[in-house]
Amino acid sequence: MEWFVAPEYWLSRLVLQRALGVVYLVAFLGAALQFRALIGEHGMLPVPRFVARTPFRHAPSVFQLHYSDRFFGVWCWSGCAVSVALIAGLDSHLPLWGAMLLWLVPWLLYLSVVNVGQTWYAFGWESLLLEVGFLAVFLGNDEVAPPVVVLFLLRWVLFRVEFGAGLIKLRGDPCWRNLTCLAYHHETQPMPGPLSWFFHHLPGPLHRVEVAANHFTQLVVPVLLFTPQPIATAAASLMILTQLWLILSGNFSWLNWITIVLALSAVELPTDAPDMTGAPGWYEVVVLAVATALLALGYHPVRNLLSRRQVMNRSFDPLHLVNAYGAFGSIGRVRHEVVIEGTSDEQPRADSGWREYEFKGKPGDPRHWPRQFAPYHLRLDWMMWFAALSPAYADTWFAGLVERLLENDRDTLRLLRHCPFPADAPPRYVRARLYRYRYTTWRELRETGACWQRTYASEFLPPTRLDSGVQRR
Repeated sequence: MEWFVAPEYWLSRLVLQRALGVVYLVAFLGAALQFRALIGEHGMLPVPRFVARTPFRHAPSVFQLHYSDRFFGVWCWSGCAVSVALIAGLDSHLPLWGAMLLWLVPWLLYLSVVNVGQTWYAFGWESLLLEVGFLAVFLGNDEVAPPVVVLFLLRWVLFRVEFGAGLIKLRGDPCWRNLTCLAYHHETQPMPGPLSWFFHHLPGPLHRVEVAANHFTQLVVPVLLFTPQPIATAAASLMILTQLWLILSGNFSWLNWITIVLALSAVELPTDAPDMTGAPGWYEVVVLAVATALLALGYHPVRNLLSRRQVMNRSFDPLHLVNAYGAFGSIGRVRHEVVIEGTSDEQPRADSGWREYEFKGKPGDPRHWPRQFAPYHLRLDWMMWFAALSPAYADTWFAGLVERLLENDRDTLRLLRHCPFPADAPPRYVRARLYRYRYTTWRELRETGACWQRTYASEFLPPTRLDSGVQRR
């Protein structure tokens, strides 16, 4: 069937596949380096405890069958190895069926991780990577031209990502409708980047332009993805530019990067296509069958888009094949941060020598300028932002974090930027306090060198030691 393939997209497919391999590598690398403290056998939310109460059909994963920290580590590092092979183009040197199987491997590996990751993996970009990764299995390799159906499905995912995010904003916080949200967002976002301070201090009218441009890109441009060329390429290019702007303004894990990957499915790069054989019959049957199944499953996210009670970042099946996306339906006006401190004093007092733990990505010391981490995802730092929004977000894991700080747990301390206590002398008490943070002004920055100014707000956790238990008020 001649209509089945689109040779003019061969280079776009090549760039898309290599870029997706990079995203996979970042995801597996983050899992390998952070899992012990988060979901390991002695982690804050241990996998063995989770699988003991969760049926396989609700969270299919190899770790339902067997779990050990060593096995999980080998699993994640294997994902890194496969990702490197894909980046290097190993799939291009395999027969078509072999390339499909190779692309299936990282999807299966990461699915097993996400389905036991619990709170730490409850972000929309996890499901997005799995949905895009599954479609990549059917993109083919150098033997055949890119299938039109798969390119369409990738654009359909991009449409849902952008249009869903646009609708959730219009239905949510009034500041999106009056164009004022970005007067706050650059300061209150989960993990500011090195340029976020400057974005916050842009003139007010420019913030309004930012919001208006966001609405246009998310509510109008996605429709143009399904128009003829070169309009579709122009629409995708505008989306890519918007994502690059977001990358500069903050740390949003690999959400922006994988959105750019998706946009490549609509970009027609001006180059001659190499000679490719026709798609074999079995390949056409498999692709069309999978596409039909995915379109049928797509009923749920479409219904969610049309609902006045639209939800964000929801997966409608345990394999994460079709999902609902969206972000920042509401914007905080004030930034609060949970600051954790420890002391070696026998009896904790207000004037004790309290020393502060520093996190890698979230604000702490007002003089520490934010750094760029995305597309790498600092899972603990992100959840600390949620904890500051409401203690309910920390109910399942914060006590475990405090216990591990009181023990100077090596794996937990590796997730931090700085531990103020020697390895052989853990603190006797740990406490947590809530502070209000705001960006300094230009004048304050020049005078103090600090990008943040903070004031004490309230107690989050009273002084706690191991033998007294860990309970938040």
